[in-house]
Amino acid sequence: MFGVELSVIVVIAVSVLVGTFVQAIVGLGVGLVAAPVIALTAPDLMPQLGLWIAFGVALVSLAGERRHVDWRALAWALPARIPGTAAGVWLVLHFDARLLGIAVAVMVLVAVGMSLRTVAVPMTGPRLLAAGFTSGVTGTATSIGGPPMALLFQRRRPEEIRATLAVFFVVGAALSLAGLTVGGSLETEPLALAVLLMPVVLVGLAAGVRLRGRLAGARFRTAMLSVCALSAVVLLVRSLA
Repeated sequence: MFGVELSVIVVIAVSVLVGTFVQAIVGLGVGLVAAPVIALTAPDLMPQLGLWIAFGVALVSLAGERRHVDWRALAWALPARIPGTAAGVWLVLHFDARLLGIAVAVMVLVAVGMSLRTVAVPMTGPRLLAAGFTSGVTGTATSIGGPPMALLFQRRRPEEIRATLAVFFVVGAALSLAGLTVGGSLETEPLALAVLLMPVVLVGLAAGVRLRGRLAGARFRTAMLSVCALSAVVLLVRSLA
């Protein structure tokens, strides 16, 4: 089925369930949990399956919190995602994915460390452009594109972070998939499997929505930074292995 064993699909489904649950709470996370599992168990489905799942999770999430979207910030970040996506496609076609993963992981860990030790970074247009471009590169090449934007938004209200990141992920994943299509790297099996996994996505989102009210303010920021750091560690281990 889809070129992989049924047991592998079950493992991927569990990872999607956990990742979706985390994303419903802090605004990102499905790439952290699901992408490494997919890369280890069904590498031929990456990065397409991770991108399709990210697209579906963000689209469903946006339906519940769209009124909290920061459209001004997205007006800066989303256009920068386009050249970032093109750069990500080029890197996938011409560079070693392991080296790219290591570079992205180190970058995220450094950013998280700086966030813990410094004051809030003003959300300016140039910083949003840089975050949008970087997310386009890393999201297309590794399917983990959330940390650059999440780190910039870390001191905003939780509902604003989740809603704005959801829009960014929807548009960003669509651009990455379009870029892979133009590059001749897109296949049908990942899409079919992503559709099969949508009930799992809905269950994970519903569970996360019920529990996310327990995290607010500093606790929410700590949780989000932890997810970003863990995503970098997972990506680093996966790349080195």
